[in-house]
Amino acid sequence: MLIGAHVREDDPLVTAADRGADIVQMFLADPQGWKKPPTHPQAEQLRDGELTVVVHAPYVINLASLNNRIRIPSRKLVVQHAEAAAAVGAIGLVVHGGHVTQGEDAATGFENWRKFVERQMGDGGFAVPVFIENTAGGDNAMARRFDALARLWDSVGEFGVGFCLDTCHAFAAGEDLVDVVERAKAITGRIDLVHLNNSRDEFGSARDRHANITDGTIDPDQLAAVCSAAGAPVVVETPAEGQADDIAFLRERLGS
Repeated sequence: MLIGAHVREDDPLVTAADRGADIVQMFLADPQGWKKPPTHPQAEQLRDGELTVVVHAPYVINLASLNNRIRIPSRKLVVQHAEAAAAVGAIGLVVHGGHVTQGEDAATGFENWRKFVERQMGDGGFAVPVFIENTAGGDNAMARRFDALARLWDSVGEFGVGFCLDTCHAFAAGEDLVDVVERAKAITGRIDLVHLNNSRDEFGSARDRHANITDGTIDPDQLAAVCSAAGAPVVVETPAEGQADDIAFLRERLGS
């Protein structure tokens, strides 16, 4: 099982070695910006090396939005980031499920996702697989509660999109982690990546505040059990100073 961490994008190779990571996740551009990602200075080393890479798309992307000024640039940015992810040899691009705003019909948000994915597949697909990630808060989110996730998958599942399970997000959304892998796979048919994060806040808080594995409100052994059940690569998005300990903890528990 690959175990690693979200790292700063300026020198992922050094950071991975410092953390003892088999896999790294990184941004390729400002996570709060709309600019096309530049060529990464270590692209060739990452693409040809042994370190596994996954890329996280910017947070500003909202493919569900009914606002053309958000949805259309979001589509362009996902395609650009998938191409940039391929250039560093990434196994996938993580994209948040997005949301509609209060008073808008959620069905339109799911349909916007479908239109984008269907159109892109018709144009030759994405340069790397897209992994949709469950999110922590928002009553109008496409991938917060698993009933909404099921509606999203009804819209896009036939096109082979991947799924990224975030433990802090699921816990904050009020989804029990005891059987979360089984329920997620029943909806998506797959888990391609796990974001293994503890939560600073209580169950169902809707707050997305990550904690290191042994420092939060989720039982660390429960987090290890999620990893074991998922059988997918694991990335911790926890505070940097504790990431090496988080990775070591998981390796010890999982025998990896």
